[in-house]
Amino acid sequence: METIKPADISLDRSSPKEKLTSAEMGKLWATYMGNSMSKCILSYYLQHVEDADIKRLLENSLKLSNEFMKTTKEIFIKENFPIPHGFTEKDVNLGAPRLFEDEFYVHYLKYAAKAGMSIYNVAVPLVYRKDIREFYLYCMDATMALMEQIKAILMNKGFIIKPPFIPIPDQVEFAHQNFLNGFLGHVRPLHALEIAHLYDNIENNVTSKALIMAFAQVAKDEKVRELFEKGRELTALSVEHYMQKLHDEHLPSPSFIDHLVTTSTFAPFSDKLMLFHKMDMFSMKIRAFGNSVAVNGRQDIGLLYSKSFLKISGFVKDASELMIEKGWLEQPPAAADREKLASG
Repeated sequence: METIKPADISLDRSSPKEKLTSAEMGKLWATYMGNSMSKCILSYYLQHVEDADIKRLLENSLKLSNEFMKTTKEIFIKENFPIPHGFTEKDVNLGAPRLFEDEFYVHYLKYAAKAGMSIYNVAVPLVYRKDIREFYLYCMDATMALMEQIKAILMNKGFIIKPPFIPIPDQVEFAHQNFLNGFLGHVRPLHALEIAHLYDNIENNVTSKALIMAFAQVAKDEKVRELFEKGRELTALSVEHYMQKLHDEHLPSPSFIDHLVTTSTFAPFSDKLMLFHKMDMFSMKIRAFGNSVAVNGRQDIGLLYSKSFLKISGFVKDASELMIEKGWLEQPPAAADREKLASG
């Protein structure tokens, strides 16, 4: 497995008079926050890994997180932008016992890489300063290269099944009036895009369920633990519904990976980090629902996603309120408060 080489990005190519736009500030802030969290998590994973291939994969991932943090920090310093607190060595206990089996790390890295790419690929068309645009193009390329390594290990070690196979069409067909049916009348089989997104949502959620189960197992604060247990239950219910839609068509689906969580109750991460992480992962699910609904045609599938969206949105709201209550929610850069300025 090749090591992903660092980027050669010059931060001096743009004019010092070229200010950061709101999009550039927001994406750089999110990049720093996410990778400061990833650095803590990956550093802990590396304390408990036996498989040589998975260890190299974790090392590559940690190198990228460090590199992305270093570059964003350099830009912040250059622009006199306050460095986000993010997460530090205070949020991880590297001496904590093993909480996950080696296989879990690969599933986790695929989920985390998807989350990273969702930040970077949205950033590319929104950023205009040359150095920042080059940085995000590199972030995309490097994360895609990492994703290929992740997928190779998942397949080579038999950790995952590919998305379902379906027949190649005999001819081009146009939709009939019953194309949108999902409850009454003739209900057509799922089409390829609906299958792809059901598979993706299952894959994301089985990893999310195992992680939140582990977090509930080790969380110290009672409110945080109760919220994790609530999130685990709604995730399990969502996964079962998605799986059933595929099974109704006699199609296979990814399976649960809860068995990859050990019985340890000793927390490797702070409650702050774990709560932020799950709030972020559940927010990613909302983005995934948007992509799924955009290509969906059947009414029953659309209703299923709508119900999931409401439940997941409720969890994110509860997590945000708890983060605020604990004084843990770091605020992204914001527009000027003109009303406050006028009254002052």
